[in-house]
Amino acid sequence: MKTKNKNCVLREFFKPLMVLALIFNLTSCVEETKTATSSNNKTEEAEEGIVSELDLTGKKIGYCTPSLNAPYYQALLQSIQTNTEKNGMVFLSADGQDDINKQIAAVEDLITKGVDALLLNPKDPDALVGVTRAAKAAGIPVFIIDSSIDPSAEFITTIQSNNLANGELAGEWLVKKMGKTKMNIALLSGNAGNPVGRTRKQGLLQGITEEQLRTQGEIDLNIKTQAYTEWSYAGGLKAMEDILVAHPDINVVITESDVCVLGAIKAIKQAGKTDDILIVAGADGQKEAIKYIMDTDFYGCTAMNSPVQIGKNAVEYAIQYMNGKRDFKKTSFTAPLLITKDNAAKYYDPKALF
Repeated sequence: MKTKNKNCVLREFFKPLMVLALIFNLTSCVEETKTATSSNNKTEEAEEGIVSELDLTGKKIGYCTPSLNAPYYQALLQSIQTNTEKNGMVFLSADGQDDINKQIAAVEDLITKGVDALLLNPKDPDALVGVTRAAKAAGIPVFIIDSSIDPSAEFITTIQSNNLANGELAGEWLVKKMGKTKMNIALLSGNAGNPVGRTRKQGLLQGITEEQLRTQGEIDLNIKTQAYTEWSYAGGLKAMEDILVAHPDINVVITESDVCVLGAIKAIKQAGKTDDILIVAGADGQKEAIKYIMDTDFYGCTAMNSPVQIGKNAVEYAIQYMNGKRDFKKTSFTAPLLITKDNAAKYYDPKALF
C-alpha cells in the first residue's frame, strides 16, 4: 500500500517534466523542418544562378566571334552578354567579320584591354593558336566555344554541343525511317577542313552504318556526292541546284547543319521534289528547321546545338576558373538531343534569335 502511494507521487512529480520534454521535442522538429526547408530553398536558389565566392563586380569577359552574319552567332553573343552582365561583370565583344586576319586583330585588342577571361569562337583551328599563347602570357585564361582549335593552343577547355553523339542520333533515326528503302544520299557540308563539320559528318555516318549493321546485318552507304555551302543559305541553295541536275535520283539529304540545308529546300521545292527527298541534319535546332519538322514530312530531324546553353556554360566555366577551379576537362559537352516531329513543338520558339 505504501509502495502504491509512492509511485503515484512520483508520477505526479514527473508529469510536468514529461510535458516540457514533449514540447521541446516538437519545437525541435519544427526548427529542424524550418532549417531543412531553408536549406533546400538556398540550394534551389544556387542552382538558378552561378555561385561565386569572389566579388565579380568589374571583372571583364571578352568574347570574339568569327562573324555575326548568322542567327546562331547573334544568339550565342546575346547569351554570353546576358550571363556576363547578370553576374555583375563587364562584357566586351569583338567581331572577326568573317576574316581570319580581322579576328586575330580583334582578339589582340581584347588582350590589350586586359579582360579577365577570353571566350573565343575560332574561324580557323590553326590561325588563332598564336593569340591564345599571347593571352596566356598576359595571364588571361582562354575558353574555346562552339568550334575547335588545334590542340597545341593554350586554352582551358572547349565548350560545345556533342557533335559526334548528335550526328549518331540523326543517322540512326534515318535508317529506322527508311528501313530497307535504298538511299541515294547527298551530303551538304559547311566548308572544307572545318573540325566541327567533320565531327558532325562522322557522327552521321557512324549512326547510319551502326544502325544498318544492327538491324539489317549489312552496310549500304551510298553517298552520291558532297557539296560545300560555306554555312550559308545562298550556298545551300546553289549546292542543291547543282546536285539535282547532276544526281536527279537523290532521295536523302544529310547535312552538318540546318543552315546548310535551309537554302537547299528552296531548290527542292522548285524542282517539285518535296515528296521524294528526306532531309536529316546533324545539328543545330534552328527555329526555321524545327518549324519545317513540325509542319512537313520532308524535314525529318535535326539535333540540338543550343547557342543559349553554350553561352551560359562558357560564362559559368570562366567564373569557376576565377574562383580557383583548375581541373577542367579539355572538352565540355552539352547533352545530345534529337528533335523530331514527336518533340519539335517543345523546342520551337518563334521569338528566338536562332
